[in-house]
Amino acid sequence: MVRRALCACLLLLGFTAPAAIAQSPAASDKDTRQANLRAYVELLRSDIRAQKVAIITELMAFTEAEDKAFWPIYREYDAELGALNDEKLKGIQEFADNYATLTDAMADSLATRALDLETRRTALKQKYHARIKSELSPRIAARFLQIESQILLLIDLQIVAALPIIQ
Repeated sequence: MVRRALCACLLLLGFTAPAAIAQSPAASDKDTRQANLRAYVELLRSDIRAQKVAIITELMAFTEAEDKAFWPIYREYDAELGALNDEKLKGIQEFADNYATLTDAMADSLATRALDLETRRTALKQKYHARIKSELSPRIAARFLQIESQILLLIDLQIVAALPIIQ
């Protein structure tokens, strides 16, 4: 099951983020940053939600009753995650806009905000893990957490692999 989830996630990312890894070596730094930003926007704003739903549906293999209980909870979770992704996108935009002139203060602010977002995303997953565990079962909650974490890690990997390193 884990192998199927990883394969599905890799396919998901392969179709939604090719621009994140397809950079021309002759491109200027500014062109590369702009292409990267477009790729991040595409990754964070694309129709990934529908693809995630399909992956989760297949891998969770809900009964009819579980399905009815799970999806309203998931929609709430996804809305809150979307708000965090909006903040992440703002940070990426700020980084791209200031990459060439990034000061120590800007770098520190971006890093602090990124760490805060990670903490809040972890808290969000904890909140919904507890809710799914109480409303469905610990096993279902753990399975969802595993699948969701794999998907989020793969998305994060695509994003950070395309970001230039701070100089």
